[in-house]
Amino acid sequence: MDFSWKPVIDAGAISIALVVATFLRARLQFFQKYLIPNALTAGFLLLPVYNYLFPFLGYDQNKLGELVYHLLNISFISMSLRASSPKIKGHKGGGVLGMSTGILLGYATQALLGLALTLFFLPKMFPAFGLFLPLGFALGPGQAFAIGKGWETMGFSGASSIGLTFAAIGYLWASFGGVYLINHGLKKGWLKSELLSSMQNRTMLTGIVAREEEKPVGARLTTDNEAIDSFSFHSAAVLLTYFLSFLLLSAITMGLSLLGKAGRDLAVNLWGINFIFSSITAIIMRKIIEAIRVDHLLDNETLSRISGFSVDFMVAGSIAAISLVFVTTFWFPILLMSTLCGIMTTIIVPWFCSRMFRDYQFERMLMIYGVSTGTLSTGLALLRVIDPEFKTKVASDYMLSAGLTFLLAIPFILAINLPAQAAVQGTMVPFWIMMGIAFLYLVYVLVTYGILAGRKTLAQPASWWFTE
Repeated sequence: MDFSWKPVIDAGAISIALVVATFLRARLQFFQKYLIPNALTAGFLLLPVYNYLFPFLGYDQNKLGELVYHLLNISFISMSLRASSPKIKGHKGGGVLGMSTGILLGYATQALLGLALTLFFLPKMFPAFGLFLPLGFALGPGQAFAIGKGWETMGFSGASSIGLTFAAIGYLWASFGGVYLINHGLKKGWLKSELLSSMQNRTMLTGIVAREEEKPVGARLTTDNEAIDSFSFHSAAVLLTYFLSFLLLSAITMGLSLLGKAGRDLAVNLWGINFIFSSITAIIMRKIIEAIRVDHLLDNETLSRISGFSVDFMVAGSIAAISLVFVTTFWFPILLMSTLCGIMTTIIVPWFCSRMFRDYQFERMLMIYGVSTGTLSTGLALLRVIDPEFKTKVASDYMLSAGLTFLLAIPFILAINLPAQAAVQGTMVPFWIMMGIAFLYLVYVLVTYGILAGRKTLAQPASWWFTE
């Protein structure tokens, strides 16, 4: 019978690459030294396979990006369905607000840098090109692909592949730049050497739990397996929410279609940022679940496992989905922009964090640096180097700040299509509006930073790291 095996082939290829990458991390010191995520290694292993081997065999890679798109939305839903972190005693001193401010610092500075550099390549370059810096570095591969896919309908050929390329480069900065900051900080006395004891932890370095070690518990059962497997129930809850988000966006699309061509164009753009609507739907679902008092059926750890699965397969698949044909066409601006962005982020994150926070400055800096160049997983990986058991408030502060960051970032993400509209409308007005919005975000960040840093706001301005 004529069944489609494409989803199975894609899932199988990614799975093989993830398994191989896991063994490479366990055996080779290079991957351990720089804490290279297995999903990143898997993606680069698949890159030549999907660009050269599969096309030679007559296999099309175009649909791989659709897998990335759906996994992105599922990851946002599974995290948004989690119960809010309880308020922890001792969370004072602006830690939560500071973490949110640090993340938004990456959005604002990377957007301004990218848009400014784009001006040098106009009119040969698509006006929105530079926004792949915050999309790829601070937001991640899923968002870069989804929004890039929308830009392709607006005349930017290969935008999704270029967005994924920036995200892959961001991951490299997270790994190599993060390890450099740790070693440099140790050399300069920014952190104490005893904090690096976890670098001798074989489990963290190799990425696998040894045979003789006790296996940590990653999920709890909330249903009786005779009735329904607990993981099946949680997966159903996530996919049900995803279906509801699809219905929500479909209804919005129908309403916008009544407004004519402008409404239909806006609807197309909204599908590119479906992860926002998925998150909003999940937040509403969580409130309903709590209101009818069945929230005990959802286990945070199980939802985290679903999110982790989605992110690992999404990252590997996103890199494999890169079309090297488009990347080689724009190799110079990609290399220039990503290099300058990586250097800028590596400089400003330590500068701001060492002055903005009152406690755990280095730990908070590593977390923010990892998230500003990769994703939550890379931020946590860097934090684990000096806080392997998350005994500090940094990880919990970040989780508490996630909701605030999400709300504050919505206007930024909704406006991110404005430079693309400049190409469609033939006027640079939307481009300058986006630059103005990015500048306003920077103003907000600087004001908040000044409030949190106090007397340290401009202290030792020429010093990369503030020391008392």
